[in-house]
Amino acid sequence: MRFNQRLRWQTFSSLSALWLLLAPMNAAHTQSRGLTIAANPPGTVFYALASGLAKFASEGAPYQMVVQPYSGTSTFLPLLNTGEVDFGVNNAVDMALSYQGPERLKIGGRNPFQHTPNVRLIMRGSLLMTALVVRKDSPIKTIHDIRGKRLTGEYPAQLANWYNLFGFLTGAGMKWEDVKIVPVPAVNEGIDALVQGRADVSLSAIDSAKVKEADAAVGVRHISLDCSAAGEKRLRDAVPGYYPHWLKRGQATAIVEDTCVNAYDIYLTSHKKMADPVVEGVLKSIWDNTDKLPPLHPNFKDWTRQRAVGADVTIPFHPAAIQFFKTRKLWTANVDENHRKLLALNP
Repeated sequence: MRFNQRLRWQTFSSLSALWLLLAPMNAAHTQSRGLTIAANPPGTVFYALASGLAKFASEGAPYQMVVQPYSGTSTFLPLLNTGEVDFGVNNAVDMALSYQGPERLKIGGRNPFQHTPNVRLIMRGSLLMTALVVRKDSPIKTIHDIRGKRLTGEYPAQLANWYNLFGFLTGAGMKWEDVKIVPVPAVNEGIDALVQGRADVSLSAIDSAKVKEADAAVGVRHISLDCSAAGEKRLRDAVPGYYPHWLKRGQATAIVEDTCVNAYDIYLTSHKKMADPVVEGVLKSIWDNTDKLPPLHPNFKDWTRQRAVGADVTIPFHPAAIQFFKTRKLWTANVDENHRKLLALNP
């Protein structure tokens, strides 16, 4: 009996010592082989952001971070989950759907993502903004005026836009049956339908090149969502990660008056087995150079230290990121509570 207990204790001690020995070796191996950061294809906002983050994460570091483009988030999230890629640039809604998985979370009855329980948040970055758009001479003033109107929809090539419309309508207390859907494959075709008179209302990201083109051609403007207290609650409940955001007149193309649009966050992500020293090194490199990011891409203007942590993120933080933010007095009780709730879903 005593011999067995002694043997178990010796085995446990040996395994513990081996783990302590291998942990720094794993970090060193990760650094020596370089790091990958996955993103959408070249020409997209996410690829540009990943390139900027990789640039500063690599400066003065014992590794090089390289951007690995994929056709979309759904393609590389399973690889991030298993650690086959090291980091990723993702949006909050996609991460909520994949982290919770199709068995636990569906938005409007849909969740096309594979379950990725191992993904972890490194920092919250800038925000994406989307809104409805109409021709400038349209009588439509707010989302409540689109009942019975022709709205571009379906978006089979860009499911994120389907979620946008679902959130917009739900936030306004409306359903698909309240509008006449004009099927389009993607956002550019939706704006074309608006310009050509085949639709009354469409959807686009704020300040997109396509909206600038449409504004030059026929004149367009964005309209406000329902940003009342009740509307905000409906929006947040409908799509985890969405929240209303006000833009001042002239702040972006087609913002002709103060307008309430939809916003959701961009994340720098990794997986739970990523070595703590690597996470800390990457995070510190980006943290120390946030003021140098905006010249690389306009979307970096909101990639700030103040936005790095939030109590409404949709996946839990990596342990090394938690420690990093705690030392900088950013880890609040509300942030911790949200983190623990999310972590409990996939410990």
